[in-house]
Amino acid sequence: MTFEQINRRESGEDRRLAIAQAARAIIVEKGLEGLRTRDIAARVGINVATLHYHVPSKEALIALVAETMRDDFKAQSARRPRAGKSALERLRLEFGDAIELVEDMPELVYLMTELSDRTRRDPVIGAIVKPLYIFWRDQFVEIFTTGLAEGAFRPDLDPVAAAAIVTGTFADSWRSQADSPVPLQQVIAELERAFLLNPVSSQGR
Repeated sequence: MTFEQINRRESGEDRRLAIAQAARAIIVEKGLEGLRTRDIAARVGINVATLHYHVPSKEALIALVAETMRDDFKAQSARRPRAGKSALERLRLEFGDAIELVEDMPELVYLMTELSDRTRRDPVIGAIVKPLYIFWRDQFVEIFTTGLAEGAFRPDLDPVAAAAIVTGTFADSWRSQADSPVPLQQVIAELERAFLLNPVSSQGR
């Protein structure tokens, strides 16, 4: 690969990231209904033809936004490595990430909620967002399955059902956070007590 080819590739990747960030900002400001290619192009400082070169369709644009969201989630997880941790420790790290999202990354919470709400009405968005949700849910399934083997959780716990409870609780909490009378930390404490084998003896961390 020549130097010129490398420069073009890097420029293209930077341009796609700028498009994604502009689209994300507009979704937060106006919702998906207010997402217009001309507005994205104006924010990035390109014409619509150039925008369509990088993202030729609505599906490609939403996929690009979802890709950057996935990268943000991965970067957040990488800040607190899970390697060598017990299942309970990993569960608590996931809970900590959920609190951090609300407190420090509200844009990401809004984007996930907005896209998730549209999956019921838009199969294109659904096909893009569903793998993100499945990956998220399966992380909890693996944690609960491992935790059962380690003896950390109730022996009658169903890992799949427990994972659905956690992800559903978080999704509902994020959707109603402005109106919820219950802090997310309190909700998480109740979740943990529901799953642990010995919740009283596990209060100290």
